[in-house]
Amino acid sequence: MEHRGSFYLSYRIRVIRAVLISLLLILLTAALVRGILRGESVGLLWAALAALGVGELAVRRWIYAPFLTRERALRLIVEGGADEQEEDVALTCALSPAEEQMFQQMRQVIDPAHLFNLNKRQAQYLALQNQINPHFLYNTLESIRSEAMLAKLDSVADMTEALATFFRYTISKVENLVTVEEELQNCETYFRIQQYRFGDRLSLDIQCDEEDRDELYRSRLPKLTLQPILENSIIHGTELKVGTGHLTIRLQRTQKRLLISVSDDGVGMEETVLEQLNNRLGKGGIVNSQPKEENQGGVALVNVDNRIRLLFGEEYGLHVYSMVGLGTTVEITLPCILNDWDVKNPEALQ
Repeated sequence: MEHRGSFYLSYRIRVIRAVLISLLLILLTAALVRGILRGESVGLLWAALAALGVGELAVRRWIYAPFLTRERALRLIVEGGADEQEEDVALTCALSPAEEQMFQQMRQVIDPAHLFNLNKRQAQYLALQNQINPHFLYNTLESIRSEAMLAKLDSVADMTEALATFFRYTISKVENLVTVEEELQNCETYFRIQQYRFGDRLSLDIQCDEEDRDELYRSRLPKLTLQPILENSIIHGTELKVGTGHLTIRLQRTQKRLLISVSDDGVGMEETVLEQLNNRLGKGGIVNSQPKEENQGGVALVNVDNRIRLLFGEEYGLHVYSMVGLGTTVEITLPCILNDWDVKNPEALQ
């Protein structure tokens, strides 16, 4: 079984091509020898060369080239890195109706909207496993806050209020788009909770050009885009650093793009770890996380990157820059949109 499994189709095609050409050479050589014996060597030599050339072209055109086309088309579909027009040309070249149907089915399976639905089903399944009654949670937190205020424990009351606000924003449907202002408010709420743990060790700065502030804050992005990255920066960056840590969220815009960077001055990453993380970003599909990966902090970034690409296209997403001892910056590239109708895959929002 292992021998048969390693006997790939590409190898068989190349062997068949070599055999056919060798057979053609043998037949032409035999004909040429007979011609020489009869004194017709020059004419037969040209005829043999012409026949060999025609035979090679025929083998290449009707056997070898169609196989290479199929290989290339399959690679383009699986990797998802080809232009749609180029992919269509590859698919419509020398394919039988049955093969073309199979290729179309594969394209539908790898379609971004289909992948988004698979991701959404996975998220819904995990949510059912960890189901929380929001009203019970909010009521309980409000009761704790009330008791803390009666006992004049102001810090406990403030922390409980911040936690309730954070959960109220987080628990609802994550496939919605929200404004940048709402997302930043959630980041500030999360940071406020973390300050009860870190105190003055941690600081957060949100920066943008004042002339662009209004339009930046009204721009829309997927819910829970910034907070997971901010959390990742704290847990895997500044928390591991001796002394104080500083976090910066920087917003910029071009005519068509919204650019957001989340930076920390933490411990940074080694070059190999950074390369592995960036290689995982942009792959698309369903995130299959392992406990080890979760501890490394990569899953949150890959999850955010996948949602951005599924909603807006492959030209958007995350990229990470880091140097050991200096810190890490996560750059987020998004389309600059002010409403949900500009989403490339609007069905993913349903």
